Amino acid sequence: MKKILALLGFDPLKHSVKVEMMAGLTTFLTMSYILAVNPLILGETGMDKGALFTATIAAAVIATLVMAFYAKMPFALASGMGLNAFFAYTLVLTMGYTWQEALAAVLFEGIVFILLTFFKVREAIVNAIPLNLRYSISVGIGLFIAYIGLKNGGIIVASDATVTTLGPWTVSSLIAGAGVLLGGVLMAVGVRGALFYTIIVMTVIGIPLGVTQLPENFSLVSLPESMAPIAFHMDFSRFLSLDINYYVVVFTLLFMDLFDTLGTLIGASTSAGMADPRTGKIHGLNRALMADAVGTTAGALCGTSTVTTYVESTTGIAAGGRTGLTSLTVALFFLVALFFSPLFLIIPSAATTSALVLVGVLMTKTITKIDFSDFTEAVPCFITILTMPFTASISEGIVLGMLSYVLVKVCTGHYKELSIVMYILAAFFILKYVFN
Repeated sequence: MKKILALLGFDPLKHSVKVEMMAGLTTFLTMSYILAVNPLILGETGMDKGALFTATIAAAVIATLVMAFYAKMPFALASGMGLNAFFAYTLVLTMGYTWQEALAAVLFEGIVFILLTFFKVREAIVNAIPLNLRYSISVGIGLFIAYIGLKNGGIIVASDATVTTLGPWTVSSLIAGAGVLLGGVLMAVGVRGALFYTIIVMTVIGIPLGVTQLPENFSLVSLPESMAPIAFHMDFSRFLSLDINYYVVVFTLLFMDLFDTLGTLIGASTSAGMADPRTGKIHGLNRALMADAVGTTAGALCGTSTVTTYVESTTGIAAGGRTGLTSLTVALFFLVALFFSPLFLIIPSAATTSALVLVGVLMTKTITKIDFSDFTEAVPCFITILTMPFTASISEGIVLGMLSYVLVKVCTGHYKELSIVMYILAAFFILKYVFN
């Protein structure tokens, strides 16, 4: 036992087994909503939901175990919100790629991320993207996720006159709206696992009202669903066709994953005192990034979207988690959840609206960090934020935001503020539209 704890970076003189394991439970409860949401979102592409449930857990367990034993850090990983929406609603339903082709893009992105991490060149990519633009991307994704939640819950519907409008108050939309309010209240008073509990409560309420459909011979516990319908089903034909849009997709996935992970690791580590107080450097950052890259690669092989480090890990860190024992505990709870797929698979879209909307709230809080006093910063950021929900495309938001950033800076004489990498990216994006 002592040897295992040592492998996790656990020091009995500095850490407590009880505290670390409770921190792991806290993190799991806070992020466990992904077990209900991910199969629903990716299931929109035609993928088997039962297989998606198992794949979601498999990818989370693999990535989190690498984080526990290799990075020895208290972070948990799973298929990322926003990234799964990009996979389903942008790549497949909007751009027309098959889910097999989208999985190939995820796999390729994971391999590239591994290489970038191994050769330690990620800093050049990170430093090339202006800080305000990074904040605006988070806000845009948050609005897009919230939009999806409201749409899936029936709170907003299509309109010929105004594109979208408030939908009729049906039983389903009332449950969705009540879930948003309940989840918001629980989060406001600091309830651990607020999103998870809200989903469960709304699902139970939906049973007698006919919103939650129980199959015949329903059982809470069952053997894990097979991943066979989706595992190892990547289609690499787009790589051979030299489709420039496809390569933009891979870059976008890499970009989103990279900054999601870095933002979480840097923010959480700094607030928890895990960063060097003099330099701000985080011990083990490169290893943590490798766990993310390995998780994404493994997830694509299993049949799920990009894996990323969860910001909900901060709840476990706040509860005292400091070592790999915390992340190991999260992985073990995910394994236990593997046998409760019937419970998660009956959850209706109306019950997950709260998670999507409230995660959107969390992601949009970075808008306060954007410098709107400088129009050369404000305009590109505003374009990025608006484009994502209005075009239902995260990639278009990133592309147009970065392209407009370069053009506005150049046209106003602020070209010296741009890195050579930004010029290269802008040229790449222009070619994307020319040959589209």
